[in-house]
Formats: sequence, structure tokens, C-alpha cells
Amino acid sequence: MKKQIFVSLLVCLFSLVTFSQNLSNQYIKEQISEFKNDIRGPYKDIRWFCKDGSVRQPKDPCPQEIGPGVQHARYKDVVENIGKRNHVFLGQILAYTTNQEFWDSQNHNSRIKQYQLDKYLRSVDDGWILQKAQYYRGAVQVEDEEAWGVDFYKWLLTGDTSITKNFYLIRQSLNDIPHKGDDNVAQLMRSQSKVISDLFPQFMDLRVKIHGQPEFVDIEKVKQFKVKNASKLTATLNLKFDELLVTMANFYKPIDIQALPNKTSLVKNTPIGNLIKDFSIKNGIETKPANLVTESANLLLEIRKAVLVEKRAQARVQLLDASLKLEEIVFKNASQWQPITIMELLNKTYYIAMATVGAGYIELWEWNEIEPILKPKNATSLTLNELTTILQSARSVVEWSSSMVKATYEDIVDIYTGFESKSYGFIDDKIRSSVTLHLGKTVGDLGDFIATESSLTNKVFNISNQSSVRGLNPGYAFGELVVIDGSPEGVEVSSNKIYIFQKPPSDLKPVGGIATVAEGNLVSHVQLLARNLGIPNAAMSDDNLQNLKKINGQKVFYAVSNKGNVIMKLEKDMTAEEKGLFSKTVRNDAKIAVPVADIRLDVNSILNMRKVDAKDSGKLCGPKAANLGQLKKMFPDKVVEGVVIPFGIFKSHMNQPMPEQNVSYWKFLTNMFLEADKQRSNNISEAEVEKFQLKQLEILREAIKKMPIQASFISQLESEFVAVLGKKLGEVPVFLRSDTNMEDLKDFSGAGLNLTLFNVVAKDKIIQGIKDVWASPYTERSFKWRQKYLLNPENVFPSILVIPSVDVDYSGVMITTGINSGNSKDLTIAFSRGAGGAVDGQSAEAYELGVDGTTKLIAPARESDYNSLPTSGGTAKKSATFESSILNQQNMKEIRELAENVRVKMAKEVNAEYKGAYDVELGFKNNKLWLFQIRPFVENKKALSSGYLESITPKIDKNKVVILSKKI
Repeated sequence: MKKQIFVSLLVCLFSLVTFSQNLSNQYIKEQISEFKNDIRGPYKDIRWFCKDGSVRQPKDPCPQEIGPGVQHARYKDVVENIGKRNHVFLGQILAYTTNQEFWDSQNHNSRIKQYQLDKYLRSVDDGWILQKAQYYRGAVQVEDEEAWGVDFYKWLLTGDTSITKNFYLIRQSLNDIPHKGDDNVAQLMRSQSKVISDLFPQFMDLRVKIHGQPEFVDIEKVKQFKVKNASKLTATLNLKFDELLVTMANFYKPIDIQALPNKTSLVKNTPIGNLIKDFSIKNGIETKPANLVTESANLLLEIRKAVLVEKRAQARVQLLDASLKLEEIVFKNASQWQPITIMELLNKTYYIAMATVGAGYIELWEWNEIEPILKPKNATSLTLNELTTILQSARSVVEWSSSMVKATYEDIVDIYTGFESKSYGFIDDKIRSSVTLHLGKTVGDLGDFIATESSLTNKVFNISNQSSVRGLNPGYAFGELVVIDGSPEGVEVSSNKIYIFQKPPSDLKPVGGIATVAEGNLVSHVQLLARNLGIPNAAMSDDNLQNLKKINGQKVFYAVSNKGNVIMKLEKDMTAEEKGLFSKTVRNDAKIAVPVADIRLDVNSILNMRKVDAKDSGKLCGPKAANLGQLKKMFPDKVVEGVVIPFGIFKSHMNQPMPEQNVSYWKFLTNMFLEADKQRSNNISEAEVEKFQLKQLEILREAIKKMPIQASFISQLESEFVAVLGKKLGEVPVFLRSDTNMEDLKDFSGAGLNLTLFNVVAKDKIIQGIKDVWASPYTERSFKWRQKYLLNPENVFPSILVIPSVDVDYSGVMITTGINSGNSKDLTIAFSRGAGGAVDGQSAEAYELGVDGTTKLIAPARESDYNSLPTSGGTAKKSATFESSILNQQNMKEIRELAENVRVKMAKEVNAEYKGAYDVELGFKNNKLWLFQIRPFVENKKALSSGYLESITPKIDKNKVVILSKKI
């Protein structure tokens, strides 16, 4: 009996574990295939759902004494299971869902996004999961869905939080969620279709479609049905079909501008109501595209502001619906507005940019930062430099707008793409159906004009809209072009290839060259490595990426000049000079030797961070610990306490016998390098040598992770935690930061190549974490970067910096030079919410702080998740919205003051000869500034001084005057 009970418990436990696991993408894909071929699709049957909670048969409606119910389908059991296990909700019926469930705020509003994505998939895949169920009568009742939508928005828009934080998402959802109530035209359309189906039963499928899933394309379907069945239709039926088509055309006709005041009746006689009335009077019969775009853009922006002031939910819905119609006016007329002069082109750029703000593609605070630059000037001419500034800002609006769409929907698209490849087109469809599409085209036209005037032209094959391509840092490369349109995760990169990414992976291995859609984060580890190592790096538009797909797999030459113009050509088109850049002699000159003569491997005691400073870098420990110790002396109230595990402790552990190898860990490592040299001398290919090395390093890495830790070291660690950090080992959350002698060298930064562990608390996890950090320099990525650029990569020694966690509100990087401006007295900063901000390629909030006191927004944050550091250890994900900036004015002031102090004190106390910039990692907690790291900001001097790159860099007269009446 006991055995049976035990077995039953095991079965129950196994069932619970199994149930908690996600279902595989393959399983969901198979279910979707079955739904497509099922006349009921994802639905099981149809029932009445009564107000008292009872569920009744389809022919047994809710009794009058209970009150009216709603009739719709129930989901198949497998659909409900997918929802519970994977939080994936297929074929959602609104009337079957509570407001809170559908808004799904605890999951990034996943369900409302899934509903929108579902609608898209149905439109591009013949109904998708409803391919055969589109005509499943009664599954979805449009009247009930509309009534639900009205109630949903009344609930959602009561109060300011949702609309303030999620303006773009809510406004977009109104395109997909029925909510307008049952107006007379819609009701007439449904009743006419019902009469026809009653008289002619073959029309039933289309009647069900018009009732349950009405779309503009239904007009064409009705016309085709009428033609196909012409021989069977009576005169009466023909007349009824004609009446239905007139009603449908009326239902789907473009907006009547003069009707806008009636459509926004709840704001009549309010300031925004008066603006709408004036707009309708002025533009009711307007036909000039320029006037319609200008006036509509202005009203779009005013409505966005008014929605935040208006408190009545239903009035907000009316304003948002009007906003959608105004965007439609801009969208339809923008392509017909053909500027003749540069002044008209600047005006068009400004007003379409304004429309993107009104439509929610960028935030109001972002517009306030950039609008003064874009606003048409009361001038007859501008310099080339002034025009370029306008172009850069306009291009930013395009990128920020596209990034808003991606940030809003990327999480759910990534999930759905795992089982439905067509999902990947959703974001592109969103962008192309918005005013952002026309802004991109207009900015491209402006870019082409300025490129011609300045001679700063790109030569990227013969693709269109080349002005959207711009260099981020100089360099040149030759290799196979690889275009990655989807997720970069899992892509195996090669150091002799050139990659075009939508977004690069944060742990990018060595590549020959790189370009990304949009600029990305200027100070991420990937960008800093590219800049440091002379890897050509450029930004481009999504259209540019799509055009380059036809070159995918071919060998190309790629160069970015010091001014940012870009060349990309096929191998056959390379000049002799360009081919000469890749001779073996030239490329070998680029390698760097790591100094090891002064390294102190005899120091075998844990150090208080206060006892080390910059002069100890590369001797006792790596530069992170040494430089943070230096900062502790210079800014004691801005730097936490810390302990340092020096090189010597690592080496003493590596001198231990390595299991199953009959040599020490260290000897195993040195033997591997000796064998690699021997293989090279025997003319074994470098690819085979590397394969051998990576295999040996994998063995070593796994062995280090299991390495026994010396008891004396643990005892020291326990003592130092109490003495320095004030608590016992296991009671204070800490960061374990890898800190090797091969970082922050004069010509090699090594940023982000090795492991940092966030917020570790438990003693056993800290001990294991130390071993994991020691093993991290031997990962494939870290080894390949060192191997490619260092002469003696075998001499890597990791120390570890241990500092208490600071659960910062936001964190980031300050570079004490203007990366974009080229002015060494400017600052470049980038911040993200939470810990670890900006360094891992997050879409960060970036600024250029001018020496003249100006502040220029380079990019706003577009990262919907961020890391917080709970006291229990590990990281927790929190959600972010973008309605306000991350940094405030006081933060900016402190950063400026810090930069000045860093420049002065580092020169005075560390290295008076160093004239370069610094890369500083910092964060804010309750507006208090904390410093976490400082290193030299290393640029590639060979790239900057390259004769070839200088030869392709045009000489630009920034003060050249351009008359704005000049024709384009």
C-alpha cells in the first residue's frame, strides 16, 4: 500500500513538473497546422455564457430572469493548455476575456499584442488558424466584440497611468479591437448580408465573415461571389447585392474631414474641440497635399497632448480615433507632396516628423529635445553644417520611430516566430503602414541632396537610398558578406567575414566588419571593441539591409572613412591599392604585445581595494580593480568598498594537479600552446590549429570550474568580507568582476570579453562564481578576440574584483570626448535603467554634452526590460516605458562636474602624459552618483591615420552656403 502511495505521489509530482514546463515550438506549430484544416479552427464548440456564470447549449439561450448572455465559441482544450503553459493565446475571443486578463500588464501587455499579431497573421495567411473556420457561424459575434471593446477602453482609459505610459500601444490597438459601437451603417451592412443569406444560402459563409471578421477586402469577395453566381441570381437578389456593395463602400470609405467634429462630439467647445472644428472648416474641401499634411500633423500633435489632459475615457477614445484618421490623411498625401526647393523639403521633413510624434512613434519629451533643430528657420540660406545637423536630427526621428515599434512588439514577435515564421513580418508591416515610412523617404531625399552638395557620398554597390548608410567608426575589411535579417542569437560568426545585423548579439565574437540597422548604442562593449580594433562599423536602414540580401554570400570590400562615408564593393571591383591592404605583412603589424615582465605572481593574499591603485594594474591585478582603487582615493564617497583577488591566487590554484591529465592546470595550458606552435611548424592549417586549441580550452575551462579551492583562500575571503564589506561571506550580495592583465591596454581595450557575475549572495555560489570567472578567459569568444589581436595571448592572468552590489535606478557609461562631434572637450554618455546599463548593447539613452553647455539627445532608450538587484541575490526583470527621460538635469550637472574632475585628477595623480579620453562606468541610486570603473578610451590609431582611409575621406567645406530656394 505504501509503495502504491509513493508511486502515486511520484506520478503527481512528475505531472506537476511536466505541466509547469513550456510546450515546444514544434508542438505548437503542429497544432496550428491542425487548426488550419479544422472547420472549427481553435474552437471546440459554441455555448451561451450567462451573467450568473452558467454555460448553456447553443439552442438554449440564457433565461430572461438571469439576464442577457453572450454566445460565442469555447476554446479547444489544447488551446487553453498552450495558453496556460506558454502564455500564448490563439484565436482570442474578446467577449471571453476579462479586461485585466487582456491588458496583461504583468507580462508586458502580451495578450493585447498577441491579438494584434493574430489579426496580422490572418490577413497575410488566408485566415491563419481560421483558414477553414472563418465561416464557423456563431464562433465570434461582432456585436458582442464591439460592446466588449467599448467597455474595455472605458476601463483602460479611466485614469492617466495607462495612456501616459503606453500611448503608442493603446493608440495602435484601436486599429484592431472593435470598439465603435453598432452605428447604423455597420448594422445595415450586417442586416443586408443576413437577408441575402436567408434568400440565397450559398452566401452564408460570406455573411458569417462580414458579421464576425469584417474587412475592406470583403467588398471584393462579395463582387467576385456575385459574378461567380450570376446565372443563379434573380433580379431581386441582384438588387440586394448592389445595395449591400453600396453600404459596404460607405462603411469603408475614407474619412470625411468635415465629419470630424461630429465624431468627436464629447470634446465640443473644449480647446481641442475648437481646434478640430477649425481644422474641419479650413480643410474640408482642401486638396493640396502640402496643406493637408501640414494641418493634419499640427492637429495630430495637439490631439496627443489633449488626450493626456482630457480625463473622460470615452472622450479619449474619440480623440484617439480622430488621431488615427489624421495619420491616414498624412499617409495618403505625403507621397503626393513633391517639394520643388530645399526649403519645401525641409518643411515637409519637419511636418511629417511632427506627425510621427502625434501618432506616438516618439515621445513628447524626445520631440521637445529635437524640435528646435528641425523647425523651419526664418532664413533664406543655411550653411552645409546647419543642414547636416538638421539631417542628423531628422534621421534620428526615423530611427527612434522604428525603434518604438520594435521595442513595443519585439518580445511577442520573437515568441511567435518560434512556431510561425510569418510573424517576423509584423514589425515591418507596422512601420510600413505608418507615417514613419514617408518620413524615411523624405529624410532620404534630404540626405541625397546634402550628399551631393558636400561630396560626402556613399558607394555601397548600387542600392537605393544610400544616404541612410553612415559610418560609425573607421576601418576596412575584406571577406564574405553575411546578411542576418532575423535574430542574431545562435549565429556562428567568423573573423574573416563582414556581417549586416538588424541588431548584433551582445557577446559578438571577432568579425571582419559590421553594420547594423540603426546606430545602436555608441558605448556598448561591441561598439567599443569595433572602434578600438579598427573594425569598420556603420549604421543603415532596414531597406538598405533588405537590398543587400542579394549580395549575401559574396566576397566584398568594405571601408568606412574618417568622415563616415561608406564604400562596399564586390571583390572584382577592388583596386590594386585596396587589394594591397590585405597583404600578410600589413595585417600582422596590427598585433599587440601584452607586457608581463612586472607581473607579481608571488602575491598570494586577498587585497583591500583601498590598498591598490593605478600603478598596480597589470602587476598585482587587472585594471578594473587598480583603477577603481584609484577612484576610491580620488572620489571616496562615490566608490563602494571592495576586495581584490590578485593574479597570484589564480596562479597558485592553477599550479594544482589537474585531474586525469598528470600535469597541473597551468602546464596543461602551456602544453596546448606549445602543441599549437608545433602544428603550425608542420604546416597544419590555422583552422585545424584553432579547432585543436578550442577543444583543449574547453577541457581546461570545465576543469577549472570544478577545481578544488584552497582552504586558506576561503579563510582569507571570509575574513576580508567581514573586515572590508562589513558582513559575513554569504550575507552581502556582490559583483564578481573578471579583471585580466589583457584589458585596457594602450592599444587593446578587451571590453566585455570576460565574465562578470551580478549580485551573488550565497557562499557556495560566490566560491563557484570565482572559479567560473577564472575559467572565462578561456571561452571561445574571449580566446578568439585575444588570438586575433595579441602577440602573446597565452599570458592571460585573471584577477577578480569583488564589490558589493548597488541596486542602481539607472546606470551607464561616460566617454570624456565627443564621439560624434570629434571635439575632445565634449562628453558622450549613455544610460539604461537598472544595473549593467548601456554596456551590453542595450538601446540606451545617449547624449552629447557640449563643452559650451549644450545638451544634444543622440538617442532615447528603447529597452522594455531592465535588471534590478534584489537583496536575495540574482537579478529580477522589471518593465520600462519611455514617456520620460532616464537622466534628469541634476544628473547631467553631476556628470559634467565628474568629467572635469576625472580629467584633472587622473592627469595629476596617475599619468600626466596621457592626453586621451576615459571610459567611465557609473550609476545613480536615488540621484546619488556611484562610480564602478574607469579605463582609457582606446581608438584605433592605425585606422585613424590610414593613408587609404584618408584618401577616401572627402574634404568638406562646412561653411558652404546653400540657398534654400535652390531647386532639388
